[in-house]
Order: sequence, then structure tokens, then C-alpha cells
Amino acid sequence: MATVSTKSFELVGADGGALRGEVRTAAGGEDRPAVLICHGFKGFKDWGFFPHIASRLARAGITAVSFNFSGSGVGSDGESFSEPERFGHATVSGDLADLETVRRALYDGTLVDGVAPPAALGVFGHSRGGGVAIIYGADRPECRALVTWAAVADFLRWDEETVAQWRVEGKIDVVNVRTGDVLPLYTDALDDLAAHGEHLDPTRAAGALAVPWLIVHGDADESVASSDAQRLYGAAQRGTAELALIQDGTHTLGVRHPWGGSTPEFEQAMDLTVGWFSRYLM
Repeated sequence: MATVSTKSFELVGADGGALRGEVRTAAGGEDRPAVLICHGFKGFKDWGFFPHIASRLARAGITAVSFNFSGSGVGSDGESFSEPERFGHATVSGDLADLETVRRALYDGTLVDGVAPPAALGVFGHSRGGGVAIIYGADRPECRALVTWAAVADFLRWDEETVAQWRVEGKIDVVNVRTGDVLPLYTDALDDLAAHGEHLDPTRAAGALAVPWLIVHGDADESVASSDAQRLYGAAQRGTAELALIQDGTHTLGVRHPWGGSTPEFEQAMDLTVGWFSRYLM
């Protein structure tokens, strides 16, 4: 099995703060593709399966770039939500800007020492990160292939009553069930969607996406219903997308944080993902 090396980087994020990430590569050859990995809402690059996704891609000969969006709320230790104000002001537009910042650094060779610009680029996204990845893939000609897991078909996931109260109070509280942290979410997210709603619509972007796209979704997803996957697949251009519903797959395919081992659902999704990127990027 190929040895995977990991190098850390720090850039300036969309909010002016640190944008922290890692690049994983396996030994041998420089003419290789890369995949940018996008986590979801309340997620982070070291959560559960993300390091394993990155390592599996690297062992397949694909440079894997994972990072924490600047609005993730996760601080320099990579684990705790020590930056709640950054989380509170996070927007989808900010996520897209962060993704482009990472891509540019990768392409100009300044992301980390010893990693050449990629031969081809793919994007991977989970949950909210999947929605971001869809929009980015539709916007950026550099993207040659896309894989999403449990992607959202829209970003406004709150009912009208909650949104109205949010507007009145200026924020809502978001609880991280795993850690017990209570994080603020200000109206920046609402303002961003109100100002750029048409562009920030994953379902619209699905119709504009012209690259091979694998849509993976668990049929037992308790957070983002598999009907979101059906909506996205239905909106996609004919012949560009493939839908893979994972039987008994939950939102995280049975994986927990900290990592306690793999699951059949994760392995199925992982095999499909590595196969997809290998087919269309290599």
C-alpha cells in the first residue's frame, strides 16, 4: 500500500481570518489530478471520515486537498469550535470564495512545497459542502468531475417562523449535539441568500453543470432527505449525472466522530467515489 504524506497549509479566508487545510499525496509521479474536499455545516476537515476519504484518494494517485471553511468555527487545534463568531457570520458566498482561494494556491504551486499544479481537478462535497461543490463545479471551468454525498438541494433549511424570529432577534442559536457547544448564527447567511439567491441555488446549478457528477445519498439519511438527491438528479443535464442511493445509509453513512471504524455503507460510497474520480480525472 502506498505511503501517504500529509502537509499542512494556512491561507487567508474570505472573512480575513485563517483558512487551514492539508494536502495528502502518495509517492510517485507529479502528473496527477487533485480533488478539493468540502465539509458540511458544523463539519470540519478532521471529522470522522474526511481524513479517510482524503487518504483513500491519495493512495489512488489523486492529490487530496481538505480544509476548514473560514466560517467552520473550528480553531487552530482542528477539533474544537473555538471561533464561534466566525461560524456566526459564515455564508455560502464565503465558502465559494474559500474554495477558489484554495484552488488558486494549488494551481500556482504555492499551496504547499513539493506539490505541483494538478493535471485535472475534481471537487467532492458532503451535505452543505455538496451544495457548495455543485455551484462551484457549474461556475468554474477548471472542474472536470464532481462527487457529492448527501448534498442539499437548497440552503434555506429553516421554516418561515424560524426565519422571521431570526430576523427580529438578529441571530439564532445552533447546538452542536456532539460537543454541546451553542453557536450563534447571525443574519449574514440570510442576507447572502437574499442577495444572491438565484446563483446560490444548488438545484439551478445542477442544470448548468456540464461535467460528470456522481450523486451519492443514503436512503436512511436523517438530516438531508434522499428526496434532495432526486431533485438534484432530476435537474441535472441528461447524461452528466449518476445517482447512487446507499441502502440503509444515514447522513454520515454510519460513521461517527471520533473515527471508530468503517461501515459497509461508507465502503460502498468510497469505492464509488474513488472509481468515479479515477475514471474521469486520470
